[in-house]
Amino acid sequence: MSESLTKHILTTIVYYDVMDYPMTGFEIWKYLTKINNSEAVEEDQKYGLLDVLQALDEDKLKKHIEEFRGFYFLRGRQKLVSQRIRRNKIAEKLYRTILGVAKVLRFAPFVRMLAVTGRLAMKNTQEKSDLDLMVVLKHGKIFTGRIIVTLIVHILGKRRHDGRIADRVCLNYFITTKSLEINLKDIYSSSEYSFILPIFGFKIFRKFQMKNRWIRNYKVNYDIDEIANLKMLKDDYLIRFIRKMGEGILKFDFIEKALKGWQINRINKNPKTHQPGSIIIANDESLIFLPEPQGPIIYEKFKEKLSSLA
Repeated sequence: MSESLTKHILTTIVYYDVMDYPMTGFEIWKYLTKINNSEAVEEDQKYGLLDVLQALDEDKLKKHIEEFRGFYFLRGRQKLVSQRIRRNKIAEKLYRTILGVAKVLRFAPFVRMLAVTGRLAMKNTQEKSDLDLMVVLKHGKIFTGRIIVTLIVHILGKRRHDGRIADRVCLNYFITTKSLEINLKDIYSSSEYSFILPIFGFKIFRKFQMKNRWIRNYKVNYDIDEIANLKMLKDDYLIRFIRKMGEGILKFDFIEKALKGWQINRINKNPKTHQPGSIIIANDESLIFLPEPQGPIIYEKFKEKLSSLA
């Protein structure tokens, strides 16, 4: 079996072990990970599921990993299996919450795509987890769209704020139809956006995937979805009609300009904006609020754990 494949499998299992996430053979194949794109040309090839399953049964990997109930994990980490099964059940419950919110948000003016990200997309949530939602808005209307989406989620009683976290929607990632390409291209982002689960706006999601084909630099078997998932919400005539009615009322540029000035002022005054290490982006294409990004922390733990197995 290819040395590259063995290395990729171990890299994958170690990386997700940092997130306490044992994986099935299918998941290892689908999310097969490499650290960077500067390695041998051989590594640009894709691997079949059978190749991965055969490699998992080889002694080279067995000295580092174990299998239980169809899940693979680092030796001594069997307890993660029961934890993952439990978290999967929690995620199914939390998913119903975010799906209910999305059913309302698809009527909102300027909303073009809604997608679940983070631990909920991985089905690796706890009872206290919030619900990460990526919102794609019409180009030129990001500040108006953000206010409307935030207001709706707040009225529904599902907005995360003021310490209210569990089972609440975290609205910290807004982009537009003209800014679908993720700027931060690293191993963490590749994982985040290969697990992303679209729930509304499949056509825009396909464009999102096309714009982010760089994910293949880290996810060997990454591919573009050909059909919508079964949980995708429909966008029928009535929904489009109501959304366009709202867009007609709020189409004036002075509304966007006024809301932009107000929001930028509030963002600049927020202490979290100036917190060391925070990622806060506020412009006409992106409104992203990550005061404590997890990517660097996970990457450092991953490197340390991978080095210990060398």
